[in-house]
Amino acid sequence: MLRPGSFALTLLLSLLTGLGPLSMDMYLPSLPAIGAALHGSIAQVQLTISSYLFGFAAGQIIYGPVSDRFGRRPVILAALVLYGIGSVACAVTQSIETLTAVRFIQALGGAGAIVLARAVVRDIYSGVRAGRELSLMGSITAFAPIAAPAIGGVLQTVFGWRASFILLVIFALFAAAAAARLLPETLKQRTPGPFSLPTMKAMYRSVLVHRGFLANLGILTASFVGLFAWVSGASVVMQGVYGLSPVAFGATYAVGALGYMIGTSIAARIVMRIGLDRTMGIGAVIQAAGGVAMAGAVALGLGSVVWLVGAMTLYLAGMGFVLPQAQASALTPFPDRAGTASSLMGFAQQSCAAIAAATIGAFLGRSAWPVAGTLAAMGLLALAIWAATRGVRKA
Repeated sequence: MLRPGSFALTLLLSLLTGLGPLSMDMYLPSLPAIGAALHGSIAQVQLTISSYLFGFAAGQIIYGPVSDRFGRRPVILAALVLYGIGSVACAVTQSIETLTAVRFIQALGGAGAIVLARAVVRDIYSGVRAGRELSLMGSITAFAPIAAPAIGGVLQTVFGWRASFILLVIFALFAAAAAARLLPETLKQRTPGPFSLPTMKAMYRSVLVHRGFLANLGILTASFVGLFAWVSGASVVMQGVYGLSPVAFGATYAVGALGYMIGTSIAARIVMRIGLDRTMGIGAVIQAAGGVAMAGAVALGLGSVVWLVGAMTLYLAGMGFVLPQAQASALTPFPDRAGTASSLMGFAQQSCAAIAAATIGAFLGRSAWPVAGTLAAMGLLALAIWAATRGVRKA
């Protein structure tokens, strides 16, 4: 077992957290091919993204309280088994409707890894130190959205769309084996008494009345909706509107994702000196600038995809500052309910992102405005919430 607080444990938690972006980004270059192979419309194919997000949200609301009662390690292992089963089902499905359904199951499993990785961090650290750890994990995990679309583009070109899901099955087996062998139990004090729905409701209620938690949650949710406007619409916009091939899309998308790794790397270096709030504020400004820049590029009719990708790189760099600090700030008041707080945080983010992805999918066509407009609005909203709630969050 790895020692709590070691860099090796950070690497393992980053591996588990990487399930999310790998599951979402690797198959993006295949979306047009999936629609053609399974006879699905653009809106139906977009529903495979929304279904995953809804499953991710539903899973997160369950795992936290369960892990607060029974421990982090057994719940993570169960989640990875479910994720593997869902990934196998995705690889062999024969209809767009079935793919949408089994993506939900895949997400139910994947949600556990991310929720509980955050909870493990809170078990070990708090405050600024937790923000640094989450930033460090983010900079490592950022390799997933950088590499995943490029790998997916190559797999799509050489083997077809099912190959991405087969690779996810292999990744799930590796992650489960590593967690079973190396992951320690970090929960120091389990929730007493029998586990029940009334107990869960009481735990969630105790988190929801915390004004600082709600303020951080607002920043996180706005940032996430902007991100998934891009995730859900990038493939259609860059391949359909700008005419990129699957391989070119994967490489271009990876360039944008590089911004998140840069942001988290810088945040990990400065947060111990300037604190959670100021680091978050710097990121919120950068994030808003990226969203406005993308809307400006579309409004001015700039025809190169470079403008869109450059603006998204800026947005994601700001998000690399914002997300880890907002997560750490939201979790810090709950040392005894870190799993519950992490679940609630993930549920709100993913639910709103799923609704946004489904809505944007209905409007996607020959314009980038559904993506650019949402990105600009959410970047500005996150900045406004940060500015308006500084006193509440500090208190």
